[in-house]
Amino acid sequence: MINSYIQIATAMFRTGILGYGGGPSIVPLIRYEAVTRFKWMEDEEFGEVLAIANALPGPIATKLAGYLGYRLKGVGGATLGVLAHIAPTCVAMVGLYSFIHFFSTSTIIKGMIAAVVPVVAVMLAVMAYEFGEKAVKGLGWYAGIGFFLISFLLLQTLSVHPAIVIFLFLFYGAFHNKLQSLWKKKQKKGESA
Repeated sequence: MINSYIQIATAMFRTGILGYGGGPSIVPLIRYEAVTRFKWMEDEEFGEVLAIANALPGPIATKLAGYLGYRLKGVGGATLGVLAHIAPTCVAMVGLYSFIHFFSTSTIIKGMIAAVVPVVAVMLAVMAYEFGEKAVKGLGWYAGIGFFLISFLLLQTLSVHPAIVIFLFLFYGAFHNKLQSLWKKKQKKGESA
């Protein structure tokens, strides 16, 4: 079996070098490494970790890299995960610093960025669909659609901060099974009466 430190460094370096466009575009890459390639966790656990990481301040990709490293090898793994993830970006920024003016005015670079945007959108849409599918499987259609509408209302209409919305749903999730069992008992009592 490959050494866990090598796995952490390889996975996080790959996400750091292939991730383009910031945190949201890197999350599907990190998910692929953690869930599909190395099987460090299941999809459900990754979704929970992602929700908690989104509620904390700072870049999402480095939080995920640190968490995965810590989960596998403690503090040393967390340090390695973060360093391996940010190393490609640091090297690229230092190497390309002298060309910033060229890149900011180049129509070629603007075209490249415009071409990448749909790819990132599709990656995020696929991940959102998969998480939504799991939510509907676990909660049911009515609750899944209801929670989607509530979160949409809170985020888009009332402009509630995303961390607060995530916290509210995490809080509800902590009591979901208990509430569901109480609801079923109440329904059985109603049927037997």
